Amino acid sequence: MLQTLTERLFDDSDRTDLDPFAVFEEWFALATEAEPNDPNAMALATVDEDGLPDVRVVLLNARDERGFCFFTNFESDKGRQLHAHPKAAAVWHWKSLRRQVRMRGPVEVVTPAEADAYFARRPLGSQVASTASQQSRPLDSRQTLLTQVAELSAAVGEGPAIRPPHWSGFRLIPSSIEFWKDGEFRLHDRVRFDRDGDGWTSTRLYP
Repeated sequence: MLQTLTERLFDDSDRTDLDPFAVFEEWFALATEAEPNDPNAMALATVDEDGLPDVRVVLLNARDERGFCFFTNFESDKGRQLHAHPKAAAVWHWKSLRRQVRMRGPVEVVTPAEADAYFARRPLGSQVASTASQQSRPLDSRQTLLTQVAELSAAVGEGPAIRPPHWSGFRLIPSSIEFWKDGEFRLHDRVRFDRDGDGWTSTRLYP
């Protein structure tokens, strides 16, 4: 009988040539069906100029064989941190499935064409908000932000808005990907893939 990728993942005799990107797609498809809100939400960790970790939840907006992309204001805390230290870690926790995926590795800036394409797919209100928000910087009142949004909305009209130069995306290129599945009595299943040249090696980990 043909095994699912998840069955192969936790079958210690049959993990040869298993692609962690394909396993992620199988898990993400299940999460899309099971999670009531934002199955693409991930916790993203970076470090500041003092090496102090910083973490926040962002949305996975694009992915392919190169890596996992999210978009942000480059003048935000995470934008400045990633430009200074282009490495990151991420984790997806799908509570309804009792599963997690962890990954970490270097990041790169997406191409302008990729940023333009994603920005164009966003609702006009989100385009305006991305342009108006001076993300992570002090704000004297919410009304100030709402006024700026209203003024920009009037200027843009029916749109579309133009992507501002400080808004783009990063691609996390995983050097390791770990799959975690809840087990009874906290005897969880954990398998980590580590990049090895053009391929991957896998290791089962203690819970």
